[in-house]
Amino acid sequence: MLKIYRTDERLIEERNQFEEGVWVALTSPSMEECQKVSAYYDIDIVDIRAALDDEESSRIELEDGYTLILVDIPSIEINHDVETYITIPLGILLTQGAIITVCTEDTPVLQHFINRRVRDFSTKKKMRFVYQILFQTSALYQSDLRILDKKRMEIEERVGENTEDKDIIDLHSLESTLVYFATSLRANSVVLDRLSRYTRLKQYPEDQELLGDVIVENKQAIEMTTIYRDIINGTRELLSSIMDNRLNNVMKYLTSITLVMAIPTIISGLYGMNVNAKGMPFASGVNGFGIICLITLIICLLTLLILRKKKML
Repeated sequence: MLKIYRTDERLIEERNQFEEGVWVALTSPSMEECQKVSAYYDIDIVDIRAALDDEESSRIELEDGYTLILVDIPSIEINHDVETYITIPLGILLTQGAIITVCTEDTPVLQHFINRRVRDFSTKKKMRFVYQILFQTSALYQSDLRILDKKRMEIEERVGENTEDKDIIDLHSLESTLVYFATSLRANSVVLDRLSRYTRLKQYPEDQELLGDVIVENKQAIEMTTIYRDIINGTRELLSSIMDNRLNNVMKYLTSITLVMAIPTIISGLYGMNVNAKGMPFASGVNGFGIICLITLIICLLTLLILRKKKML
């Protein structure tokens, strides 16, 4: 999908054709749309389609007549009806006459500009627009990180009797997401460092100040990722310990029951031996069976009391 926007007097409007000072938004574009933009702005089509490859890494490249900026942005993927947070590339191409964005999906990062939620937004101020996109990216990372931490807290609240194997799997999924976030944020940090030395296009003092804010927000997102990952790792270890302890308690209980049940088995085995009855206590008496059963019961009860006192039951 190809859309063209232009801001006039701080109002964003959609245009039908390419012109000076516009924003060309490519969302999962077709080859024909990419060729159209490539031919008009004299851009290598490989650079336009670079953001459509999920394996592309964040970088900045200076070409003749334009600049390519690739950054990773957070996104949500649905797998088996479950939301999974991933990162996808966002391409930004700066030319003398326009700014071009390329992404595989309609991301909230760019929707903020279309819905007029960003102050002092202008398609003509290219570097400021780039920094505002990067600022929105860092803000989206932080928002998603808070959501991930809430999911971790929900699992942590169930620690105890309601803990399930699924909770450990979910924590592992959250930890994997944080690893991807940390990798992408560090790669974006390298791009921001290069942009701070960027001199090809004119930058105003306000732009440099905004870039400083973006760098701070990106560093904060990296710190949040590190902290949340450490907390999740601790929570996962806690859940594993609880489940191991639960298994140990079950084994301890079964061992105690086995020990108690062994007492009647031993006594009945002794009296079932093929020996002279005169040598077996109470074997010749009329009430011998009842007495033996009573003695067996008393021994079992004493054993249970001893095990209970030693907290084996």
